[in-house]
Amino acid sequence: MASSYRNGYRGSSSGSMKVDRPVPSSNLKAPSFKSRTSTGSVLRRSSPASLTALDDGVPGRVRVAVRLRPRNAEELAADADFADCVELQPELKRLKLRKNNWDSDTYEFDEVLTEFASQKRVYEVVAKPVVESVLDGYNGTVMAYGQTGTGKTFTLGRIGEEDTSDRGIMVRSMEDIFADISPETDSISVSYLQLYMETLQDLLDPANDNIPIVEDPKTGDVSVPGATLVEIRDQQSFVELLRIGEAHRIAANTKLNTESSRSHAILMVHVRRSVNGREDVISSENGDPSHLAKPFKPLVRKSKLVVVDLAGSERVHKSGSEGHMLEEAKSINLSLSALGKCINALAENSAHVPVRDSKLTRLLRDSFGGTARTSLIVTIGPSPRHRGETASTIQFGQRAMKVENMLKIKEEFDYKSLSRRLEVQVDKLIVENERQQKAFEDEVERINVEAQNRISEKERLKCQMDYMESVKQLEEKLVLNQQKHDCDGFTDGLCNGQGSRLSVAEINNLLEKETNLRKAAEEEVEHLKSQLGQHSQLEAGGDTEVLKLLKIIEDEAHQKKKLEEEIIILRSQLLQSTFEADQMRRCLERSGPGNAYTGLDSSMSPFRHSQFKDSGNGQKASMATLFEQGLQKILALLESEDANVRIHAVKVVANLAAEEANQKKIVESGGLTSLLMLLRSFEDETVRRVAAGAIANLAMNEANQELIMLEGGISLLSITAADAEDPQTLRMVAGAIANLCGNDKLQKKLRSEGGIKALLGIVRCGHPDVLSQVARGIANFAKCESRGSTQGIKSGRSLLIEDGALPWIVQNANNEAAPIRRHIELALCHLAQHEVNAKDMISGGALWELVRISRDCSREDIRSLARRTLNSSPTFKSEMRRLRIEY
Repeated sequence: MASSYRNGYRGSSSGSMKVDRPVPSSNLKAPSFKSRTSTGSVLRRSSPASLTALDDGVPGRVRVAVRLRPRNAEELAADADFADCVELQPELKRLKLRKNNWDSDTYEFDEVLTEFASQKRVYEVVAKPVVESVLDGYNGTVMAYGQTGTGKTFTLGRIGEEDTSDRGIMVRSMEDIFADISPETDSISVSYLQLYMETLQDLLDPANDNIPIVEDPKTGDVSVPGATLVEIRDQQSFVELLRIGEAHRIAANTKLNTESSRSHAILMVHVRRSVNGREDVISSENGDPSHLAKPFKPLVRKSKLVVVDLAGSERVHKSGSEGHMLEEAKSINLSLSALGKCINALAENSAHVPVRDSKLTRLLRDSFGGTARTSLIVTIGPSPRHRGETASTIQFGQRAMKVENMLKIKEEFDYKSLSRRLEVQVDKLIVENERQQKAFEDEVERINVEAQNRISEKERLKCQMDYMESVKQLEEKLVLNQQKHDCDGFTDGLCNGQGSRLSVAEINNLLEKETNLRKAAEEEVEHLKSQLGQHSQLEAGGDTEVLKLLKIIEDEAHQKKKLEEEIIILRSQLLQSTFEADQMRRCLERSGPGNAYTGLDSSMSPFRHSQFKDSGNGQKASMATLFEQGLQKILALLESEDANVRIHAVKVVANLAAEEANQKKIVESGGLTSLLMLLRSFEDETVRRVAAGAIANLAMNEANQELIMLEGGISLLSITAADAEDPQTLRMVAGAIANLCGNDKLQKKLRSEGGIKALLGIVRCGHPDVLSQVARGIANFAKCESRGSTQGIKSGRSLLIEDGALPWIVQNANNEAAPIRRHIELALCHLAQHEVNAKDMISGGALWELVRISRDCSREDIRSLARRTLNSSPTFKSEMRRLRIEY
């Protein structure tokens, strides 16, 4: 993931200049959240030495779209006899709000989206124009406003990991931004905040829970310098940040929504893009523009996308908020009321806009009447019971459509980039200059060498001529001397012959010396060859020795492993002996000195006797024999007064019970009875958790299931489920009951002893692993009932429905956790196979889930089972025809 740093505002670098560069347009200025006398001058660099003021920006009205949520299960049941209070005319972009059966009000919006509108269409008509403006350098805002439970968070913040078509505006916006930017020159940073009870909190760092809002007194720009700002490089990193933020966001269950947002969520995406800008053309002396232009200079466009998921407006008597939730509702309604007052003031061109009444309006001052392109989506519901809230939401959207913003592009000259580019050019020029200097020096050197060569050639020719002249003079003198001194010439010839003979003798001596040296060298070579052969033989022998040593080491390692196994066995025996000695000491202390010998003799159990016998003989006992001899003693330790010994013993039994081969011996030795006694008598949470896990392991065997029921195991498990709070303990208890639910013979007794009630009580924990075991138990029970009804053994309504399990089943049929959802979908299909359950399932909302399962379930076998069930049930088919469900 990209690196993060805690700084919500990144100022421009030293030496840089901010430039607001609007697209050419009229100079009309819309009302703004900012004071009308504090607007900063907007500058463009027209020449290297002068700056001139430009127009303020491009007018851009706030675009408003309305989206209708489909009826939910509660509204289908409660408002079945009433028509929707809203009628949409998307082709005319109109909405009719019915007052009664003969009168209605008509409103027009920029977009009207029906309940069938896809997430992709919502994004394209609402948010995509804003995202494109952000990529062009403008600030942009996308906001959702509406009553609690009308789908604001679904529209904006849906991640869509399981179904990509459900992706919300946040995820789709980042996909378009990543597709358009260049990773080499551009950067993206993200902050994720929530405004809760008028306190700005960081969703990426929950410890940072009081972030200040800072306003620039010159430009009026709003920033949050204390927020965590994370630079991201890919879509996966953004989705991970979004998931972390959603996990920290505050939500609660109300009458209007099971997962109601209790805070305003603000996603801020800072985009920094590099573009090429060019200075104005150079003017000539007479004022005519020159055909030359200054080179391109790099510019940086800094824009910001703000996505705001407002908390839902609600009426306390409808949402049922009490206590702390009531205070949350008051805070939400106050901030939304302040936002509405600002919208009214802007729509009416009022001289005063009450921006500082709420932190929400301070954060959004640039979105309404500011310099950002803004899109608002208002979400409404169809129920006539909430007509007042729907009308209020529509009126808010109508007033927002009257607000105009002045759009501006924020640009800075990127002097750092320009400096780096000029440095590269300077380095290239330096290298080229050095290369040319070297070439020049080489050329000068070559010319000097040629000159020297020419001078030398002339001198050589002159010397040759002088030499030839000297030789000629000497020859002439020699002829004269030969004629005068014949005798001297003869003597000189003899001397020359003696010199030749001496030269041959020296050559023979040298030849002899070379011959001796060659022989010595050949002898040295032969000696080295013999040494090489001996070394090769020693190396071959060394490899054999190495192999022998490796074999010995391997045997020693094998022997060491055997000794370690024996040590482990002896240590376990020593621990057992130590415990027996401790027990014997306590027994002697209680019985007195007179019975010392008797206690000692009785403590020598067969296990101890066989231990000494094996030790004396030097033979190792097998693990099977040790298990047979030690099981009774381990079970006896379950009743020890020492808590540590008891916990250790029950863990050993639980581990042994995990192996199917050990389960029969454990039950025959009384292990099941001892484990149930632990559940009944001990209040230690660790003992209860491990004992429940051991019982769950034993409950995987059908024969053991009947024994557990006969010994009152289900009642003990139910009591433990009601008393325990630890998620791991509840998971073990739920797993044991889930295993028992899979036995056809035990269903009535399981239900009569409170097994189903215990499972439904365990869901209070909310832990995914616990809920997965509960869902598995319900699926096992429903499967057995379905099998019994098919065979004619079972009749009447499902025991699950009679014990009130259906609402929880319907609520978790589309759970995000795959194991929970899979078990619940299977349970619904099995419940629906018995016709007597059909009416209860229709009234409980299970029909819609069955239709969804038949279409969208990830497993083909469950989809097929749901289709067969819907097609085979006359009641379901009749209801689908009545509701006009195409199937």
